[in-house]
Amino acid sequence: MPLAPVNGIELHYEVTGAGEPLVFSHEFGGDFRSWEPQARFFARRYQVITYNHRGYPPSTVPDDPATYTQEQLIADLLGLLDHLGITQAHLAGLSMGGNVVLNFALAHPDRCRSIVVAGTGSGSDNPERYRREGERLIALLNQGDMPAFADAFGRGPTRLQLLRKDPRGWQEFRDQLAEHSARGSAMVFAGVPLRRPTIYQLAPKLDALTVPTLLVVGDEDGECLAPALFIKQHVRTAGLLILPNTGHLVNLEEPARFNQQILDFLTAVEGGHWPARHPGFTTEVLF
Repeated sequence: MPLAPVNGIELHYEVTGAGEPLVFSHEFGGDFRSWEPQARFFARRYQVITYNHRGYPPSTVPDDPATYTQEQLIADLLGLLDHLGITQAHLAGLSMGGNVVLNFALAHPDRCRSIVVAGTGSGSDNPERYRREGERLIALLNQGDMPAFADAFGRGPTRLQLLRKDPRGWQEFRDQLAEHSARGSAMVFAGVPLRRPTIYQLAPKLDALTVPTLLVVGDEDGECLAPALFIKQHVRTAGLLILPNTGHLVNLEEPARFNQQILDFLTAVEGGHWPARHPGFTTEVLF
């Protein structure tokens, strides 16, 4: 079981395949196994790296809540790349992992060949409501019953789409979530999603970002639709893919579409065909 010594902890990771490095960063409810449909597909052409954030065994679960911040997860990702000797990589993330990847690109654009930011921006539109819901989630986690938490969390309004489309896939997601550390998950949610800046607060930094970017969001992922449009408006190297009848877990709900669109994006980037600076979109009437 490979473990990378990073920032005083150890991160579990897996490397599959050979070629240009492609790193996947998981969401709050997932772990490295959540990217299995992508690892199987992309390892045919890329060196695929999946890993667990701190707080997700077999990665270390630090006892100090202060060590769980988005900045720390970004530093962990940088440390993992350094440990693997990767100077530059394609990076992809979902939800919390998408926020990590986006902010990693803002902090370390030279380490990014491209980024894929999927289902990202929860809590940006109504931070107070998000905080209240997050505190209820943390209280449930603090009861220590991960199977009960996994049942409830897995049936959230933007996760039921996976259950409807792929019951076996949803059960696998639920069972893996039930194996997580309740203590680690509570500290992660309190320190990362509840404390990070909203997508809208990133506007000046997004305006300056030139890393090739693909945004992916489901049309039934209400928390993330407006933030995705906002990123598209501000990052002039960004393209936006909206998947129909799809919720939050875009990579698991629609793996074939998700994989093919990312492959097309990576191929365009590597071939020099991804636009360096598109004009953005406008609401002006041009006639």
